[in-house]
Amino acid sequence: PPVATIRRTDTHRLVPSKHTRDSVLARIADDDAHLADLFDIDQATNDRLSAEHGAAPGIGPHDLVFGVPYASVVNAAFCHPHPLGGRFNGPERGAWYAAFELEAAQAEVAFHKSIELAEVDVWNESVTYDDYVADFSGAFHDLRRDARFAACLASDSYRASQQLAERLLADGSSGVVYPSVRRHNATCLACFRPPLVMHVRKGATWRFTWAGGETPTIARDPRTARTVSSV
Repeated sequence: PPVATIRRTDTHRLVPSKHTRDSVLARIADDDAHLADLFDIDQATNDRLSAEHGAAPGIGPHDLVFGVPYASVVNAAFCHPHPLGGRFNGPERGAWYAAFELEAAQAEVAFHKSIELAEVDVWNESVTYDDYVADFSGAFHDLRRDARFAACLASDSYRASQQLAERLLADGSSGVVYPSVRRHNATCLACFRPPLVMHVRKGATWRFTWAGGETPTIARDPRTARTVSSV
């Protein structure tokens, strides 16, 4: 695919709040010594920490970021891939997925969480997600106006897109910019390189609520604003 220079500020990545808040271990430990033991056990099986020490198969410490705000959040995106991979990554190395528009990020989260709920046939759930805002400036492979790569934007298969991503990653690509599959006229980006995720900051928290149906209500945390949207 062609390469385009992307300069975009304020992209959006929604991360479940449970992954970015204080460790649950602190709430179950009897005392400081017990907490230290629990952390040792947890760290022994933590993929991000394994990668930071050179023990992960798909990514190493030379790929990751250190000493910058939210470094652990950035690194986690690459060190904790889904077992089946994502649209533009395989199961051994993740990517930082972000949307140019907040509504597209919300649509992506709503779609994937709805699949999880459908698998267990439970449509009553309330989950919060934190919006991590980041900037990008660099050359990315551009699929937005190239019909040759339509299969990479299939709504029900990642096969073609993962094959393309594997080749691009091996060739040194920074990542891919592409039309959102879940939101019309919106744009998403998959960044392959942690150092290219720049100026990360935490935005609003959003609550997704399923109340008996497949489409959630999305409400901004009342501590930040009183606006409501849905997808």
